[in-house]
Amino acid sequence: MSDGDDRNTTPPGLVLTTPAGSRFHFDPGALCLELLTTGGPGPYARYEVLHRPADLSAWLPRSRLRLPADAVRVSGPELAAARTLRDALWRLAAARAHGEPGPAEDYEVLNQAAEHPPLVPRIAPDGTPAAPPPADGSQLVSTFARDAIALLTGPHADRVRECGADNCRLIFVDTSRPGRRRWCSMERCGNRHKVRALRARREGEAAPPAARGDPGGGAPGGGAPADRPSESMG
Repeated sequence: MSDGDDRNTTPPGLVLTTPAGSRFHFDPGALCLELLTTGGPGPYARYEVLHRPADLSAWLPRSRLRLPADAVRVSGPELAAARTLRDALWRLAAARAHGEPGPAEDYEVLNQAAEHPPLVPRIAPDGTPAAPPPADGSQLVSTFARDAIALLTGPHADRVRECGADNCRLIFVDTSRPGRRRWCSMERCGNRHKVRALRARREGEAAPPAARGDPGGGAPGGGAPADRPSESMG
């Protein structure tokens, strides 16, 4: 999506694919949180997609930057810096989502990355974002870090959240006016919750009084079954 029209009309966010092959739109609300979908520390290492410098470049058109893949030259050390920043941000964002401060050393990773000059923003004659001048990976990593710092120190810092599904750990920032976003995506986790809730209601209505826990005997029931662990990060 390298032309201006696509960057102007495509909604922000990513199209993710589950292990089962289904696709869904996920908008985490911030560039730095989009980076978390490329892999991460610990259990998220299995989802790693940034194996080579070219992998990070190829990811740029999918991100909300909507940059051409050749807009940024990424070296091996710069890719390593991007992954280090991403892993630190995973821990910080997850901690913030659970009301915790996060490791001090991870804040230092963000601060050090942000010391480099960021990507230079440009505008095209038609009013859409234009590709920046030739840039390197350190500028890209700085842009991620500065976006993360702005998020964690800004007005929506207390709205960094983890998806409410039992088997989903995607992190997003809730920028909606009411501030009640619960799911990574209504297409996926939100819809699955609605289906389970509807099934539970129907099963409860169809069950005999004893099975529903009505006076007359039997144990209470009708609750929706919990999700089993999933192989999908999203």
